[in-house]
Amino acid sequence: MRITDIRERTVPLDGNIANALISFAEHTVSMVAVVTDEMRNGKPVVGYAFDSIGRFAQGGILRERILLRLRSAKPASLLTPDGKRFDPAKVLATAMRNEKPGGHGDRAAAAGAVELAFWDLNAKLDDEPAYATIARHHGRPAVAASADVYAAGGYYYPPGSTQTLHDELASYRDLGFDAFKMKIGGASLSHDLARIEEALSVAGSGEHLAVDANGRFGLDEAMSYVEAISPYALRWFEEVGDPLDFDLNRRVAEAYAGPIATGENLFSVPDVTNLVRFGGMRRGRDLFQMDPGLAYGLTEYVRMLTVLEQHGFNRAQAYPHGGHLINLHVAVGLGLGGCEAYPGVFQPFGGYPAGCALGGGKVRPTDAPGFGLEEKPELRQVIAELRC
Repeated sequence: MRITDIRERTVPLDGNIANALISFAEHTVSMVAVVTDEMRNGKPVVGYAFDSIGRFAQGGILRERILLRLRSAKPASLLTPDGKRFDPAKVLATAMRNEKPGGHGDRAAAAGAVELAFWDLNAKLDDEPAYATIARHHGRPAVAASADVYAAGGYYYPPGSTQTLHDELASYRDLGFDAFKMKIGGASLSHDLARIEEALSVAGSGEHLAVDANGRFGLDEAMSYVEAISPYALRWFEEVGDPLDFDLNRRVAEAYAGPIATGENLFSVPDVTNLVRFGGMRRGRDLFQMDPGLAYGLTEYVRMLTVLEQHGFNRAQAYPHGGHLINLHVAVGLGLGGCEAYPGVFQPFGGYPAGCALGGGKVRPTDAPGFGLEEKPELRQVIAELRC
């Protein structure tokens, strides 16, 4: 068994919206296809994946470094000992050959897209959904076939937009979601408080609504928001300040009784280790949102979970960022607390196909082999281009 080709495409993200710091109008995503000489129904088995949502594509890193290493690798060096499947850890090690420690960032997302494509590929070789492959590989017991999800949105719309925050969250509620996340920090405190009140008119209570500052605040502004939002008893307060300012995170955790959430911009095990050592994260309360697609893939992500558990945290506190099918399978396969969903934004990658059942705030992946990306209508054109 061997790779016959590895392809990548830069895909524009449909995201004419903004959070407290950035507009998503120019964002792109790297999608990868790994083609093999294994055949099913007269066609080669192909593994697909992408890095994640909310950053930029890494085509240069993929073409000039990572894919060259994989193409030149001896076929057997990428396989499990029995030669029947690909070994994602070996794939990642090959992709990272000659890379220095540190320097995490875009290369972590490039490697993540490739490594995840091999999980999709292995699941297809076994003709099973990726969550089952992930669970078995990591020695997990029979897994629940669904994950707790919340609908992420609540962005700042461009001038002239006719959509309201109430309308957006109500549309998610009508789809079956019962928990929501909205953005703050892109307007005045008083305006953001009015937006929270508007969101609560749909969510019903604070336990069903989280707020996300996307790293916007320094300490003084963070503390002003802590005082102002505390009475709402919100689901959580996300990415209060710069993701690497662990001291700020610690001080907010000491001042804010409610849960805080962070981690989507941490791309390596050392970063996560520093967060649990110095960031003031509280056992049984706060949430970790590291995203495999941004962090070297599932191999590195599982190492992050090991760090959490070694420091007394529970994997139920892990809720991967991303809002897409890949992380839904990860959450189900690894028995995590849940994951994010983007039901109304960030096409063609956000959200799930119609076959994924939603009810009671939970989403169930379909039984399609792999991550089931081929079932998502918005991705079919991209996949067709990659197969050519």
